Amino acid sequence: MLICKIADYTLILLQYTVTMKHLYLYCALLLTGWTFAQTPRLVLYEEFTGENCPPCASTNPALNALLALPTNTPKVQSIKWQVPIPSAPSNTWSLYKTNMAEIDWRWKSIANGGYGYTPAINSAPSSKIDGQEATVFGAASGHPANLNSNVIATAQSYTSAFAVTMNRAWDPSGNAITLTVNIQATANFNAVGNLVFRTVMIERVIDFSVAPGTNGEKHFEDIAIKSFPTLQSGVAMTSNWSIGQTQTFTLNCAIPSYCRKKEEIAFVGFIQDDGNQRVAQCVRADRQPLLYDALALAAKIDPVCSASLSPLVYVKNNGLNAITAMTITPYIDGTAASPFTWTGNLAAGSNASITLAPITSPTLSLNASDFNLSNNSARVSFLVANAYAAGPVSEGFSAVAFPPVNGFVVVNTNAGPSWSRVTNAGGFNLSMQSAKYDFYNNTVAGDVDEFYLPPVDLSGGNPPQLLFDIAYAQRNANSNDKLDIMASSDCGTTWTNVFSQTGAMMTNIAPVSGSAYVPDVNDPTHWRNELVTLTGFNKSNVLIKFVTTNGNGNNLYIDNINLEQTSPTAVRALNSVDQLQMFPNPASSQVNIEFTNSSKEPVQVYISDVTGKRVWSKEMVSDSKRIELQPELPAGTYLIQIERADSKWVKSLIIKP
Repeated sequence: MLICKIADYTLILLQYTVTMKHLYLYCALLLTGWTFAQTPRLVLYEEFTGENCPPCASTNPALNALLALPTNTPKVQSIKWQVPIPSAPSNTWSLYKTNMAEIDWRWKSIANGGYGYTPAINSAPSSKIDGQEATVFGAASGHPANLNSNVIATAQSYTSAFAVTMNRAWDPSGNAITLTVNIQATANFNAVGNLVFRTVMIERVIDFSVAPGTNGEKHFEDIAIKSFPTLQSGVAMTSNWSIGQTQTFTLNCAIPSYCRKKEEIAFVGFIQDDGNQRVAQCVRADRQPLLYDALALAAKIDPVCSASLSPLVYVKNNGLNAITAMTITPYIDGTAASPFTWTGNLAAGSNASITLAPITSPTLSLNASDFNLSNNSARVSFLVANAYAAGPVSEGFSAVAFPPVNGFVVVNTNAGPSWSRVTNAGGFNLSMQSAKYDFYNNTVAGDVDEFYLPPVDLSGGNPPQLLFDIAYAQRNANSNDKLDIMASSDCGTTWTNVFSQTGAMMTNIAPVSGSAYVPDVNDPTHWRNELVTLTGFNKSNVLIKFVTTNGNGNNLYIDNINLEQTSPTAVRALNSVDQLQMFPNPASSQVNIEFTNSSKEPVQVYISDVTGKRVWSKEMVSDSKRIELQPELPAGTYLIQIERADSKWVKSLIIKP
């Protein structure tokens, strides 16, 4: 049985330090028959935020970071109410609309059918601390941007008349959770109005690939998803308590169908005096591993050069009980193949790699009911090298499709930040398109992703050459992101490293630490050109891949990839300007450019330096042309552009001293 051992959210028990002076006072009070509240408080922080609220999206990242500080987590627990301020999300499904009745009751006035917080909730983002204004505890206002650790500490310094425990347990089906709540008075307490214990199910973390509202917010924390029995009624408590008095009850909390991840479910309980709206005590039951949970981590398929695939599937026992049998159903382009049965003993928290028959997307089923079916699949792209097209390969990422069509493949086994096409940067600022690798947002140290060029025939002639433009920034001087280029002529059985750079070797500029790096569109020196000679790879079956190894630095950009070979025996492939080749490169005096202009439209040929200044140009109108250039240019890197009305081709040219 697969059990997902998600690290339990560490709770530091609240401690109350008693000095000798306080201890003497406490003893004296006992002798005279008086009591004093001695239970530490867990503060309830309620944020009223919204999916359509732009200020909420900008405020919440810092708020989440503040609440997650190790010094604050023992003191405060948050509930985030997704209110329809300034408007309700227009989507038919949203965080607000799935729990609309309870959320509306929590924030609205009594006149509008709500709880009637005083002062009223009129804007987002705003907040309450233990049912009161944040200003009571020293905040400048109720705006979450004004919350700080001192305000939290002040609120937590007030002791409570109640000690509360809340224990949780999965039911046998994994579709509900039983809560056992025990309340004990540690001091006498008299409520102003009705005293109620309210219980709210939250999801600790929710991440969306597409923002559910209009403010662009995709990451959410401590979101209220349902209350038990309801938020409005809660569980009634007697209004007057004497020291030692107790109340115990259980709640059966069915998990709503719109819950995203069962393993993220936690509970927040709080005692609230509806007479003055103050929260007397808060308690939490945090995330808990599922009893049975199969987690498909990733799949991996090396380049395929025949009809036989040998994929690997990586699975984790993400639950509490051992897995002894597992059925994996393979899919090839969405079509189910024969199931594969695995038997063994996979302990809780352990991983296994399983070699399967052909598969691109596995689904898992276990020897017991899996509590969490949402994480039972993994998808992988892989390269099928059943045909090697004649070179060259020329790619400037001008087309919208990514990876580019005709054989390019991105391998991203963990589905994390990886390669993508961008439209805000291009090689030497001669275009605004390139491929980016997102080191900046990749938090998995050592994560390896691959970007394959199409399988290519480079047989005969001289050693092939790979040219490309590169721009990169470190996050700091110690960032050690890595780029390797690997070549293979035996379908990936063996690879030869033909290019390797790490950290400072890859960059022309100082580190960029405060934001994701984008090359300066006004400074082409952010870019440089690289030339790699592929000695020994003038063969008919060549694979080339760019391999990134994450060091959580900053972003890498690649543009104008050109893989070519002079004097080839293979017929060259067509590209935007038909049958185009340039040789020699690097050059010293003469450069030859050959192309067929099948459209018979005028073709402009330009040479620019790295600043973007054009140093040579010419217009061609014939259908086939060989240009012999003797530009007498200083040594350095140049860009040759050939433009037609419907397309553009850009290539780097190196002039040797």
